Amino acid sequence: MKTRMIAVATLIALTSACAQKAPTTSAPQAAAQIDDARLANAASEPQNWLAHGGTQLAQRYSGLDQITPDNIAQLKPTWSLDFDTNRGQEATPIVVDGVIYVTTAWSKVYAADAKTGKLLWQYDPKVNGPNAAKNCCDVVNRGAAVYQGKVFVGTFDGRLIALDAATGKPLWSTATFDPESMQAISGAPRVGAGLVFIGNSGGEFGGRGFVSAYKADTGELAWRFYTTPGDPAKPDGAASDKVMAEKVQATWFGKHNEYRGGGNVWNSIVFDPEFDQVYLATGNGYPWARTFRSEGKGDNLFIDSVVALDAKTGEYRWHYQETPGDIWDYDSVADMILADLPLGGAAPRKVLMHTPKNGFFYVLDRKSGELLSAEPYIAGITWAKGVDKKTGRPIENPLARFDERKMPVVVSPGEGGGHSWNPTAFSPKTGLMYLQATDHSSARHIPRPSFEYVKGLDNIGVYHFATHGPAEPEPKPDPTRPKPVPYLLAWDPVANKAAWKTPGMGSAVMATAGGLVFQGHSRNAVMGELSAYRADTGEKVWSHETPNAIAGGVVSYAVDGEQYILATTGAGGGLILAATPDVRERQPGRLVAFKLNGTAKLPSDPPPAGPVKISTESFADTTVAQGKDLYLNRCARCHGLGTHSPNIIPDLRRSNALLDASLWKSIVEDGLLQSTGMIAWKSYLPVGGAEAIRAYVAMTTKAEATPVKTP
Repeated sequence: MKTRMIAVATLIALTSACAQKAPTTSAPQAAAQIDDARLANAASEPQNWLAHGGTQLAQRYSGLDQITPDNIAQLKPTWSLDFDTNRGQEATPIVVDGVIYVTTAWSKVYAADAKTGKLLWQYDPKVNGPNAAKNCCDVVNRGAAVYQGKVFVGTFDGRLIALDAATGKPLWSTATFDPESMQAISGAPRVGAGLVFIGNSGGEFGGRGFVSAYKADTGELAWRFYTTPGDPAKPDGAASDKVMAEKVQATWFGKHNEYRGGGNVWNSIVFDPEFDQVYLATGNGYPWARTFRSEGKGDNLFIDSVVALDAKTGEYRWHYQETPGDIWDYDSVADMILADLPLGGAAPRKVLMHTPKNGFFYVLDRKSGELLSAEPYIAGITWAKGVDKKTGRPIENPLARFDERKMPVVVSPGEGGGHSWNPTAFSPKTGLMYLQATDHSSARHIPRPSFEYVKGLDNIGVYHFATHGPAEPEPKPDPTRPKPVPYLLAWDPVANKAAWKTPGMGSAVMATAGGLVFQGHSRNAVMGELSAYRADTGEKVWSHETPNAIAGGVVSYAVDGEQYILATTGAGGGLILAATPDVRERQPGRLVAFKLNGTAKLPSDPPPAGPVKISTESFADTTVAQGKDLYLNRCARCHGLGTHSPNIIPDLRRSNALLDASLWKSIVEDGLLQSTGMIAWKSYLPVGGAEAIRAYVAMTTKAEATPVKTP
């Protein structure tokens, strides 16, 4: 590898981090002794949850069958463990020989006793607060990997850290990208063949996606593979150089620059020991509008793709692109699931199943990448009529290309997708894949006439969150457009059709040999619920409320012959934008465990948040209008659309600073609270911009709180 790639920095002790050990409990001395053979046979250890997806097949299926539809009424809480952060929690726990390893917001790591929930150790990598501005969707972390006696975590500021599984003490750390870049790590590392694989996020902030592989014992960089091209005159010295020259560069047009690209691998990576391959699920291109990304043309490999690499060398093997030239934010980052399927009545075929945002269910031959099937798993898709089975390309609706038409276009599914990143599951017992899906979701894409990259801002080449462009009137609702319909979907990948649908909004899914499907939910964007359904029919047979919403992975394990159901809980992430009239006080995230005849009581729901602050000041209409525009483009992605926030990141309507211009300015412009993630916005705002935003929030809050007088 060339020296221009990021150097490995191996540290035995990290001065910027700390490992804190609980005073009364210690982890086993021979902790987490997992090797490739054990991972390859993880299904034979249903009492554990050894990998992010349960096994290397990533099916999120537990072979435990003690809990069934017949006795699930007795499933009750047995313990809970509070985290020390109240931001979004999206991790899937790992369970090894009676010990749980889980990550939290701000990339912290906890080890807990799987039977009692007692803390064994915790580790804080001390991510600096301003890094919070480098991601679209909170300072989340989706989990750790456990391998060779180590716990691996990718930190939000771009470090990959190896911890001693017994003590939580750091063994080595390496920077995976330039800390000054607008990138972050929110995904879980994956392991295999002596390597740790890690990607990154940042698809809304510019830059090229890539995945790196590091040696698990030392942290030395083994290889790197870029998913979008760099300067064709300056090869990277990376494993991707050959395929970039032979396949990728020709699919991009226009002059190369340092910010364009995207294709970030921010969620799903799967290691396949049978073929010594690692599969990457890539995100959307940057900027979103292909007009500014690639002169309005080209497939733009490898955005929105599944890419297969040689696991040991990073050498390209095959790819399949699901949304060529994407302009609708149809990330292909959803979980990839490996299985053997009896397709067409023939002998079982080794396949990869994938349900990206674009609404089509893909089944690929995982050795060759051959498309075996691609059918819509949701209703109401308008961007394409289907997928051509001969070419593998979508049959696009030309009216959906808003950047070519230079006019606003409503497209289905919306940018949230038919299904987003939330974990999916496959049961080899039923032959069905389970996922949260939504029919008829839509988004209004509004092209910008020009584009200017500003480092530090989520410039994407369209009017994001807006309902209309500057020269347009507010659009009237279309009464003929179907409303979104969310549901839990069971999909038969052999018959290529839905087996059942159960209405309701949910997130992470897990299937068990006991004939159940478990799913986490949000009750109001803050509180949550864990539910169970019959795997064969979709009948809801059990639910239990939780004080926190559940977005992360649900897992199952066993200790002393008893089966447990475990969930990471804590609202945030993609729920930040959710508007709710039921705003609550902030609360910590948690681990919550259930078993038959459990006797614990979960913490109470958080109390209602305090009242909104009503200003007695008056502001000019022009100032309020300026503040509305600035809020939409600078503040909404964290503090909520239209000033409405569930208070995970503080609800500005309830902030004491709203009534104090000086305090507001010191926070917004000068970074008084940057240690908590609120950066100094002075360089991104015009003179008087902070005060204009305060005017907009204050007047909007006052108007909503003032009773409407009737004649």
